[in-house]
Amino acid sequence: MTSEPSSSTPEQPNSTPDTRGAVPADGQPTPADRIEPVRDAAPPASASREVTIRRAPKFVPFMLLGALAGFLVALVVAYTGPEDPTLTRESILGFFTVAFALPGLLLAALLVLVIDRRSIRRAERARAERTYDDGA
Repeated sequence: MTSEPSSSTPEQPNSTPDTRGAVPADGQPTPADRIEPVRDAAPPASASREVTIRRAPKFVPFMLLGALAGFLVALVVAYTGPEDPTLTRESILGFFTVAFALPGLLLAALLVLVIDRRSIRRAERARAERTYDDGA
């Protein structure tokens, strides 16, 4: 009688820690990040990964503030300048809004890019450890 190997082999423990959900230092997702974790699986003993921490500005608020500053300048120019009998104050305001809000928006976008580059240089590396919430 020959003994046949069993079809169910004991599973080897995973030698690499589960790092799904952690942000890698290079900012690129790994294939494991795209896989949904199994809720019933037991958490690994220690799952840590090196991550980059930096304070980055938000682009949209900066650009909105630049456009708003351009509008305020247009408001001052339109209502403090000499009155023109052929044009209304509102039409002058509309013209100067376009003339000042677009450059204000572009200058704010340039400023936020400079601040973003400085935040990349000041970025720090840290080790992040995955935690598991029992209530999830």
